[in-house]
This record gives sequence, structure tokens and C-alpha cells, in this order.
Amino acid sequence: MDDNKGKTLLVLGGSGLVGMEILRQALANPAISRVIAPTRSPLSMAVRHFAHLENPQVDFSALPENADWWQADAAVCALGTTRQQAGSRDAFRAVDRGYVTACARHARRAGTRTFVLNSSLGASPRSGSFYLRVKGEVEQDLTSMDFRSLTLVRPSLLDGARSQDRPAELVGLLLSRTFKPVIPKRLRAVRASDVAAAMLQAALMAPSGRHVIESDAIARRH
Repeated sequence: MDDNKGKTLLVLGGSGLVGMEILRQALANPAISRVIAPTRSPLSMAVRHFAHLENPQVDFSALPENADWWQADAAVCALGTTRQQAGSRDAFRAVDRGYVTACARHARRAGTRTFVLNSSLGASPRSGSFYLRVKGEVEQDLTSMDFRSLTLVRPSLLDGARSQDRPAELVGLLLSRTFKPVIPKRLRAVRASDVAAAMLQAALMAPSGRHVIESDAIARRH
């Protein structure tokens, strides 16, 4: 790709809490001239008026393998759901691992060499938590795909306004805000905007190799 032109960024999961923050920041960044954000349903009018945003509607269970928009300077992924929303463990795994790895595979085959994932604090394929085990498994999947630059961002509880009700997260967030002075930094809630900024920075800088940004390092980077 021509280094004299702005970057092309592929945003996966652009309709979610972190994804929308990534889109907002990317669309305002002069270093990025093209943003592609495939989603199931059209994005909100708040971002659709940007001329350099492309918003193809896709079925993530049957992705278009040969779409030209898989090729980008970098891909940032904030795809994800919850077990409650998905309805079962299998359905959750299909989204948080299946969709993510499928998108990464298509992007890598198309020539995209930089990938940034919004993972989770504590992600490990050996975790006793099903959620964290799936997050660790997808990190392993991506590591095996030979991206020139792979960054795994592992936030704690996200602080931001979600479109869906998540009662457990709301309780956790209230507790995190109330007891912030005594909660270890790595466990404190982090703003979705800070997570998005860390991901965008990693996508644009594209450091060689595999990198992990833990939760307590996210806000300090900006």
C-alpha cells in the first residue's frame, strides 16, 4: 500500500461499546483515509455521514471470503457478546472465537498484516472461567496466524454507556467506582474510549511481533 496515502483501517465489531469509540476516533484521525466497518445492521447516522466510511452489511456466520475490503493496513477487532445474550456456551464461543478467527483469517489471507484484538483481563486457555478460557483460545488462534504485528488489549471492566442492559456489569461498575481508591489498578474499570485509543494507537504504530497491553497500562498510554 502507498505510504504517502492515509491508512485503511478495518474495524470489526463497530456497533459495540468499544467498536463505536474506535470508529469515532478513527474517523477523526487524519492519518486514516478509509475506514471499513462490516456490521450486521447499518451503523447509526452519527457516523454514516462520513464519506470515507464504508459499512457493508454482512452475515458473520457466512462471511464473504473474497470481498476486497478484507485488505487493509490494519484490522482492529472488538467483536464480542455475552453468554446471556448468546443464549448458550456454544453460541458464545461461535461469536467470540469463531467470528473473530474467521475475520482474522480472511484479513490475513487478503494481505492485512496488523491485527489488534480487544480481549479481556485474565484471558488464558487454561482459565477455570469459561469466558476467559474462550478469550485465551482466540488469542492463541490469532498468534498462530503469522501477523507481522499482533496486539492483544486486555481491559478489565469497561466503563461506558452500552446499548444493551447488562445488570451484572452495572453492579460491578458501581462497585469499581465506589471503591476505586482501594482496588488494585489492574482490576479497576477502564473507559471504553481509552481502550479504543490504545487499540487505534497499536494499529497505526504496528509494532513488529506479539504484544499484550494489560488493563492497568491502558489509560497510562494516553
